[in-house]
Amino acid sequence: MEIQVAETQPPTGLPVKFVQHTQQSRTNLQLAAEFRTLSIQLSEGDERRSQRLRNVQGFLKSPRWRELFNEIIPLRSAYQQRWTDEQQRSAALTKIAEHLRSTTHHIEAVNDTYVKFNTSPTLGLEAEAVKRRMDRDGRNVISARPRLVALKLVSWFFGGFNRFLWVSMIAFWLCWQPIGNPPQTGNLALAIVVLFVICLQALFSAWQEWITSRALDSITNMLPAECTVLRDGQQQKVAGVQLVAGDIVTLRAGDRVPADMRLVSVSLDLLLDRSALTGAANPTIGTVNYTNENYLETRNMAMMGANITQGQCTGVVVATGDRSVLGRVTQLTLRKKAARTILQIEVHRLVNGLTTVSLVVGALFILLWAVWLRTSYPGFMSVSDALANGFGVLVTFVPGSLPISLTLALTAIAKRMQRHNVLIKNLTTVETLGTVNVICCEKTGTLTQRNMAVTHIAYADCECLAARLMGGPVAAARLYETAALCNDAVFDPETAHLLPAERTVSGDATDCALLRLAAEIHSPASDVVRLLTIPFNLRRRYMLTVCKQPGGLPYVLVKGAPETLFSWCTQAQTADGTLIPFDAPLRTRMENTQARWAEESGCRALLLCRREFPPENNPLAGLEDNPAQMYTVATQSLSDLCIVGLVGMVDPPRTEIPSVVDTFRGAGIRVFMVTGDYAPTAAFVARQCRIITGSVIDSIEDALDRAQNSLTKKVVVDEKPLSRFASRLSNFNGTAEIQPEDLCKCRSVPASLALVREETLAETDVGCRHSLVVSGPDLEGLRPEHWDAICSYEEIVFARIRPDQKLQIVEELTARSNYVAVTGDDVNDLPAMRAAHVGVAMGNGSEVAKEVADMVLLDNNFSSIVTAIECGRLVFANLKKAIMYLLPMTNLSEIVPSMFNVVLGLPIPLSTFLMLVINTITDVWASTMLIHEEPEHDILLHPPRDPQKESLVDLKFFIQAYGFIGVIETVTGHFMFFLSIYLQSGIGPSSIFMAFNRWTDGYMGFSKAQLAEFVSVAGSVHFMALVIMQWGNMFAARTRTLSIVQQNPLWGPKCNPLLLVAIPISVAVALFVNEIPWFNEVFLTGRIPVEFFFLPIPFAVFLVAAEEARKYVVRRYPTSIVATLAW
Repeated sequence: MEIQVAETQPPTGLPVKFVQHTQQSRTNLQLAAEFRTLSIQLSEGDERRSQRLRNVQGFLKSPRWRELFNEIIPLRSAYQQRWTDEQQRSAALTKIAEHLRSTTHHIEAVNDTYVKFNTSPTLGLEAEAVKRRMDRDGRNVISARPRLVALKLVSWFFGGFNRFLWVSMIAFWLCWQPIGNPPQTGNLALAIVVLFVICLQALFSAWQEWITSRALDSITNMLPAECTVLRDGQQQKVAGVQLVAGDIVTLRAGDRVPADMRLVSVSLDLLLDRSALTGAANPTIGTVNYTNENYLETRNMAMMGANITQGQCTGVVVATGDRSVLGRVTQLTLRKKAARTILQIEVHRLVNGLTTVSLVVGALFILLWAVWLRTSYPGFMSVSDALANGFGVLVTFVPGSLPISLTLALTAIAKRMQRHNVLIKNLTTVETLGTVNVICCEKTGTLTQRNMAVTHIAYADCECLAARLMGGPVAAARLYETAALCNDAVFDPETAHLLPAERTVSGDATDCALLRLAAEIHSPASDVVRLLTIPFNLRRRYMLTVCKQPGGLPYVLVKGAPETLFSWCTQAQTADGTLIPFDAPLRTRMENTQARWAEESGCRALLLCRREFPPENNPLAGLEDNPAQMYTVATQSLSDLCIVGLVGMVDPPRTEIPSVVDTFRGAGIRVFMVTGDYAPTAAFVARQCRIITGSVIDSIEDALDRAQNSLTKKVVVDEKPLSRFASRLSNFNGTAEIQPEDLCKCRSVPASLALVREETLAETDVGCRHSLVVSGPDLEGLRPEHWDAICSYEEIVFARIRPDQKLQIVEELTARSNYVAVTGDDVNDLPAMRAAHVGVAMGNGSEVAKEVADMVLLDNNFSSIVTAIECGRLVFANLKKAIMYLLPMTNLSEIVPSMFNVVLGLPIPLSTFLMLVINTITDVWASTMLIHEEPEHDILLHPPRDPQKESLVDLKFFIQAYGFIGVIETVTGHFMFFLSIYLQSGIGPSSIFMAFNRWTDGYMGFSKAQLAEFVSVAGSVHFMALVIMQWGNMFAARTRTLSIVQQNPLWGPKCNPLLLVAIPISVAVALFVNEIPWFNEVFLTGRIPVEFFFLPIPFAVFLVAAEEARKYVVRRYPTSIVATLAW
């Protein structure tokens, strides 16, 4: 039987701490706190705990406590509630601690565990037993805490902007009665309308929360976690939720512990990461025998939620779902509100800012009435009219649907990414993707096909291609044996009839390549026994096995990185099997061979070694039953090794990678390779993938010189990529040729195309050197200024990198205001993935990697990240478009009529009711559909957004919304208002301005009722004009710089047919509220003359044409003042 052995200490490659970013991580910290509290309660004695409780209770009864408590009367009820909650939590913790104190799973012997759960170590559970236990205990899931519906209802009805709507509704009610004298039915109707709007907003909030949770749940459910279970005498793959108590589960490195398990068999290198439970990042060693009477601290229990970071184990499930420790502790954690994303914070800041402005403006209008209009024009506006006007500004000034639109946008984008095989675990990740400017990716399996094959073999005296293997039978036998037995890969038995190159192999890509090579040399042997295995890891950089032939003595086989093993070798075999000394010249020759393979074909070199002992002095003999002693002897035998051969393996890049990297580069995103491979090999593959494009590649010495000699900053432009980019823009925009020097001044040129580096005046003739290859040992002892120089390179390959160094790279990049995405697929990548802004896991990666990742690529395709980045940018772009559509109408076009009414004495050109109709009905559909716009063609030709510098709305945005679109719409609306009154009565604008209380009976020969009818019709005309102008704004807001022809709204791949539905919807609403007599009587609307359905259309066309002209100037003259002010 093979025994896997571990070192006594966990690898130093695992970090001391992980950087947490997500809400899930914060929840884990809370779980860890409860877990530690439980552990402390289990560890301390009953008497000590009772004494501590008596001391606390004695203090609470003391006069000093009562004196302190009575000093904080305003907070007394809150403290009492908090104390009650804490008592309930403490009682629950004590109850759980008592239960765990009585649990003896960890103390019982292994055989007693089998008997206790009525399971067989060789057969496992029978299907019937599984069914009975599933019916009794339920699925292996942790129940969600029941939702507090009452709190949800309060949040939906009174949260956000709704609180101001309630105030306005009450104000309108009071304006009806008792303030209204006589009571005006319109104010009562307006209060009812506001109440309807509140209910509509609450219903919409509940709906969007429901569909968001449904969407995220469906995405999460696409990541099923399976484990290997022994049932009915066979190893089966079973979903973790189907586990029951008594199941015998086998876990390997990268798996997540699916339930509480009593370990019954472990490899001695077993390490468990329990940071999700304990908060401690250092992994713990797993054992079969208990090490602590504390159930939570013993090492022979694997708790649900822990990760297997190294080795493998088998355990009996003792608790599932809510009965597990994680399930019990989870029920104690207080439900916290999810952290808001950056965009949500910005939207809420915008809404709060607009609310503040509306409060100030509304208060100012009421103040103007109180100190001026009330005395100067007493009959112009009553107190109820003044209050209704002021509060009308509040309810119409703010686009309260914006927060809901944002959540819908994030959810829609997450579902869109799901259709492209990209799974997003939380909405924060969606918008973070739009800010990513550095991607650190693995080589094997991410950039390459993970289809490694041995192509070169070198003996001590010659080398050959693997397809033309040279060497005598002795040399070939040694090569075969080392490749086949120092290996954890296995062939699929069902493909035994195929050739080795065609057979299915499971295991590490390197092991698979060596196993296929061994099968080509010799048919697999089944009589050799592996006694011990020390698996490969990035810190150790070698794998060791102790093997034994039947009737023979144990011997050692080793494979690993040549630079690690060379110093332990004293012999090497030639092609005919002769052993010769491994001296310095031979070592130099083999090192040169390794470097040549890497530089010429990107080969990854691996050294195969063995050591045999004399029969009379074999230290491994007789240690088969003493694995710990065998491990000690085997590791001490890592000297006097004999080189069997040096093999070179090639893993070709994925065909799409070069174009993907070019796309990222054009988008201003730097792609760095972070790998454990040999530096020349990594550089060769990086050049194939176009990660490295520079003709000169700097080393660490060049980078340090750059840090030392950075005295003068000079802009060095790489003409080739700039010219290519200029050509692409010229062809795309259909304009005259754009020169590279113009692009240097343009704000939208990707940073990766204008390469800025620090160099001395003496170095200006060197050219643009922006590529760097650096190895892990070179990173030791670097100072901050050295990292500044390294991180300034555009193209970097990090080779021979350990997990802790990968974490360091991510931390150094993020410390320099970079937004980093990291790809990974196994436990070695976890620290870096956690520290990155976005952790990306492959669909075929380990369960632990997929658990930690923020994003999972189900199709294992690196190019899917392009879609993810595009979607991340699309959220921000579409939200800006929706705000650009809403602000000109909800702010300027609706506030100016109220201002003209109060300040210039006009009859109010647009009633509060019609403003509400625009805000809550006619504009909602179009703004929501703008969220679903397709990306613009150039969305990946701009640098990523820096949240610290580029906010959702800024001065340029307000200039566009208010100074351009808003002015056009406001002027058009008022022109139609004055035109309508003139056509009805012959009264010109000059007679309407400053009319104030003269707008009464007899004014210009008309009665008060006639004047009111003129205003009602003109107000409805104003309303219709604004609705039609918003059609033009809708088409104009679809793009920021592209022409409407380039982003055709009617047909083609970029059309948005749902957006066009806004036109008939708005017309139907306008007819409904203006043509029905009840609305005319209650809300003082009027029937719109037919001609006014057509007169505003030319103005809407003018708005689109003006926007087209502005966009043309931005594209054609990227350095002009118009382009500088573009939003």
